[in-house]
Amino acid sequence: MNKAVKEPLKNSSPRRRPGSSSLDFLDSGLRRNDESSINLRFSKDSPDDLAEIDAFCDVLWLEDGLAKASLASYRSDLLLLSRWLAEQRSCSLIAADDLALIGFVALLSQTRRASSQARAISSLRRFYRYLLARGRIGRDPTLKIAMPVKPARLPKVLSERDVEALLSAPDAQTPLGLRDRAMLETLYATGLRVSELVGLKLHEVSFDMGVVRVFGKGSKERLVPLGEQAIDRLRDYLGEARHELLGGRQSDDLFVTGRGAAMTRQAFWQLVKRYALVAGIPPARLSPHVLRHAFATHLLNHGADLRVVQLLLGHSDISTTQIYTHIARERLKTLHAQHHPRA
Repeated sequence: MNKAVKEPLKNSSPRRRPGSSSLDFLDSGLRRNDESSINLRFSKDSPDDLAEIDAFCDVLWLEDGLAKASLASYRSDLLLLSRWLAEQRSCSLIAADDLALIGFVALLSQTRRASSQARAISSLRRFYRYLLARGRIGRDPTLKIAMPVKPARLPKVLSERDVEALLSAPDAQTPLGLRDRAMLETLYATGLRVSELVGLKLHEVSFDMGVVRVFGKGSKERLVPLGEQAIDRLRDYLGEARHELLGGRQSDDLFVTGRGAAMTRQAFWQLVKRYALVAGIPPARLSPHVLRHAFATHLLNHGADLRVVQLLLGHSDISTTQIYTHIARERLKTLHAQHHPRA
């Protein structure tokens, strides 16, 4: 029987080991890459830096409509820089020069993957260009920082057989199992980002039209078809299971936990890993985003147009979607090798 998933607890400030240096202290935070912990405000944080970060994030939200997860990423990168500057350079975010930022990025290169480095550098660039545009600084100290070279990697993807096994893993005899089956089916049917999935509201699902209304990155709206299987699973969940999970509480969130709260990205990630084991899929191969990859790849394998897949995924640039054509091509090569008599 499935058990209610407990919400991940936010960690407190990382503790210094006896005899450890301030660099070790900050480096441990970098190595853990724990955004929930980094976003906690510590008593030693600079009030001036916090005010600058808050003002910057407010602008991103008001002018660009960035999603909550994107704002959290900007905030965590800047908070980490602020703490490193205070420990290693005794200066504030505004006072940081080229050499200070190059030193910080050098530390990132030792502790983070290229994709994480690139995200942090993008955060710094946008922040300092924001300060420059408002006359807070005289020049941009990020001009000499180069982006890391990202290794060419194809997204992990599941076979259609693996997906079927995963979708059948939840116990449909329990309220939690009905919820989990509905979430997995909806994710695979729509290719939503996990933040979009857990953020869905009741009124954003239209059973009459067979679509879900999604607000993606930059608050861009799109309508995505659900498909008959996902609609059936959602009806099963909404019939009784959701009411039982809420226990008389009110919520406009589509997917709720056993405590009646909205499902979180972290809790759903844990669910996917658990069902991977049930389905006989190595957990290292599976995450919520892998189902998004499977959605796109399986559409292309069955003849969908690349532009249609781009619209369904909510990609602003088709070059982001084109990576899935490489996966589909590799699949065709494998089939050719397996079945052609002269392969």
